[in-house]
Amino acid sequence: MLRLLFLGDIIGEPGRKAVIEMVPRLRQRWGIDFVVANGENAAAGRGITGRITIDLLRAGVAVITSGDHIWDQKEVNSYIQTEPRLLRPINYPLGTPGKGSIVLETAKGKVGVINVQGRTFMQPSLENPFHHIEEEVRRMRAETHVIFVDVHAETTSEKIALGRFLDGKVSAVAGTHTHVQTADDQIFPGGTAFICDAGMCGPDESVLGREILPIIQRFVTSMPASFPVAKGGVTIHGILVDIETATGHAKAIRRVAEPHAPDPVALEERSSALGEEGPPAFHPRKAGVEVIPDG
Repeated sequence: MLRLLFLGDIIGEPGRKAVIEMVPRLRQRWGIDFVVANGENAAAGRGITGRITIDLLRAGVAVITSGDHIWDQKEVNSYIQTEPRLLRPINYPLGTPGKGSIVLETAKGKVGVINVQGRTFMQPSLENPFHHIEEEVRRMRAETHVIFVDVHAETTSEKIALGRFLDGKVSAVAGTHTHVQTADDQIFPGGTAFICDAGMCGPDESVLGREILPIIQRFVTSMPASFPVAKGGVTIHGILVDIETATGHAKAIRRVAEPHAPDPVALEERSSALGEEGPPAFHPRKAGVEVIPDG
């Protein structure tokens, strides 16, 4: 069994700091084998840099996915060609710098990761994600059945449709981009774990990770405004998935919402209830089964 942690959109310095500090501890405490994180908002809320990529990888993130903000920092155009663990959406046109997928060797076998971007209400409008991901999954399954997919998209319908399209072909499909964790974590009939949006790793007192007042003023006045990354307490959001390596089928999925605890003693006290096998309420979830409450 392989345990995979996926973390939603990392928002600016607050989100980076929380992820970098917490990932090593959570890996040890929860027995996590593989970590994927979406880093497209990690640089001041827009894009990602080479330095930030290195910091996240050193902290224990194995693969960094992205989305529509991948090119916001100019340096990434050249850097992404040198670092295959930083992905851009696979459905960019042929010749675009970087790659949209990767397969890495682990102690429990090979793990594949694919990054794809939706088209509905998204800019730029990329090529058909269904066609691209179908071809890539077919190719990747020749190497491994353990495949994780980050669907960076705006609408729930497109994310769900892609999840259903991939059911039985990949291990897990997680949506990103909207920054709000959804409560629809489940395992589809074919064995694919799914959540519409994993949420964000960013400030709690915010509007999608940004300072509250400028966002309100924008809605009230309709005038242009800058939206700085908010400050204050941070929660990292994502999912934990247990995957049977022989088949690639997900056996359990649980939403993650962990407050950043910079004090190791505080984290230890909070984590003491988790035990050695994993976090509380980490139960198999099948489509149609009622949500199992925590506690």
